Amino acid sequence: MANDGFDFDALVRGGYPLRRFEPEERIFTQEDEGSTMYVVRSGQVAIMSGGAVLDTIGPGGTFGEMALIDGSPRSATAIAREPTEAAVIDERAFLYLVERNPGFALDLLRRLARRLRRMNDSL
Repeated sequence: MANDGFDFDALVRGGYPLRRFEPEERIFTQEDEGSTMYVVRSGQVAIMSGGAVLDTIGPGGTFGEMALIDGSPRSATAIAREPTEAAVIDERAFLYLVERNPGFALDLLRRLARRLRRMNDSL
């Protein structure tokens, strides 16, 4: 979904405020417990593991979905690379978004599938 495809204002109205992160601020660390995912409104986030950048997430992009979906610890570290604003989505907000916009869930599944394919291609 493009940046304009995600209704950040509706999420804020629903009681889920956006969070700001400063450059180089760790959003979460690999192996942390995780019960939230994030949708970037502005800025960029590096997803890292073992000192390597696995992906860079920009406006409209999502990260942290795996821990929210399966309840496992974080599989990577997320670090803001510039001033970043993101929606923090817990399970309640995730269910709200899926019920209100089933396309959100389909888009998320497509993103996860693309990410998995990229990782498989890099092996």
